[in-house]
Amino acid sequence: MGAVLSLAAPRSSINDCNEVLQSGTCKKNKSSCLNEDNSRLIPCLPDELSLQILARLPRIHYFNLRLVSQKWKATVMSPQLFNLRKELGKTEEWLYVLTKLDEEKPLWYGLDPLSRKWQRLPSIPSAGFEGESRKSLWNMVGPSIKVAEFIKNWLGRKDGSDHAPFCGCGIGTVDGCLYVLGGFSRVSTMKNVWRYNPILNAWSEMTPMSIDRAYCKTSILNDKLYVVGGVKSRPRWIEPLQSAEVFDPHTSTWSQVPSMPCSRAHELPNAFLADVLKPIATGMTSYMGRLCVAQSLYSWPFIVDAGGEIYDPETNSWGDMPSGMGEGWPSKQAGTKLSVVLDGQLYACDASGSLDRGKIKVYDRTDDAWKVVIGNVPINDFSNSESPFLLAGFHGRLHVITKDPNRDIAVLQAETQHKFSPLLSSSTYFSDGSLNQVPDSITESETVNWKVIAARDFGSAELVSCLVLDI
Repeated sequence: MGAVLSLAAPRSSINDCNEVLQSGTCKKNKSSCLNEDNSRLIPCLPDELSLQILARLPRIHYFNLRLVSQKWKATVMSPQLFNLRKELGKTEEWLYVLTKLDEEKPLWYGLDPLSRKWQRLPSIPSAGFEGESRKSLWNMVGPSIKVAEFIKNWLGRKDGSDHAPFCGCGIGTVDGCLYVLGGFSRVSTMKNVWRYNPILNAWSEMTPMSIDRAYCKTSILNDKLYVVGGVKSRPRWIEPLQSAEVFDPHTSTWSQVPSMPCSRAHELPNAFLADVLKPIATGMTSYMGRLCVAQSLYSWPFIVDAGGEIYDPETNSWGDMPSGMGEGWPSKQAGTKLSVVLDGQLYACDASGSLDRGKIKVYDRTDDAWKVVIGNVPINDFSNSESPFLLAGFHGRLHVITKDPNRDIAVLQAETQHKFSPLLSSSTYFSDGSLNQVPDSITESETVNWKVIAARDFGSAELVSCLVLDI
């Protein structure tokens, strides 16, 4: 009996030991599994699948998702996620509006048109410039005075920048980022370039332009950012520029582009007019694979349309713009011509005929003429407003940004009763490049309804400019 008992005890001990080992192994496996889940974006899902889920969420939610954990923050701020959004066709067009407050403070706002939510962008960091102390950003972003009044000074025989403490920069977009270029800082033009990355929600300083300039015109062509014209400060005078350069965002380098010939300025009948009337670039857009630059000849108080010129990147050369396109280009105010290309067609808003109404015109390249496609655009022109309206194209429609009667900034979308491409019986491009004729004006039956897709009270802030980013 004792032998039996002595043999049974070890078996019990071995079984107990096996149970303990199995229990320990199970706990270890559970702990390992738990640690593995904790390292994943979403527990029990591979990160590759989690990334597919995040890429399909509206971008407006990413601001809150950053707060989940450091890994979530790194993921929603990674180029990998936004590259996947592009592959999936989930990119979103957001409107970015530049405003100014109290003559000195620039404020950028981003609007998600689908959720109608606004996002305030961080301020561009202050920067020290050669020969000057650190200043408020608006010194380089401006403008705080009207372009025509500034041109009045610098095209006179004195240095007008002494009377313009805040003057304008150029703004543009390329490779999914927003750029702020040059401008005036007191009496000096600058070559500084700043970039806003919406993925990181942050600004960074980029490679400066090769020449300092203010009031330059910008446009994107072949995934590169072109900068043309503007003015440059000289000792005791301001020089209008005809030079151009192009920025490659992939190499962060600037390259020279042939200067605008400004041929109309050389056709003046005598040396006196040639000395008085200065050529300036008043508008630029990318259209039909080329850069179209509208130009004017200016001498206060006169400004005369001088047609324009077109840059062809394939031949790296300039040519004359069709006369109807350049001379008929609608103006927002002296020295500024706004335009937007939507679905391959060139539009501009003309507010010259009324203080509270405007017209949207489309360029008909068959007839070389600008023709009205929307004859009643609600624009509230306030006496002290720098820009009573802005024009933008996104989601396949034209939009006007202006202030409503309550002085809230409102984004208006043009809606029609019938489908067209893209607005009111306007031109339609076919695969062979032909173009249907644009009607001279809309009929009374073709009613345009203006829908307010977003509005917000920004206090006394004034409109300056706007851009659209698709990421």
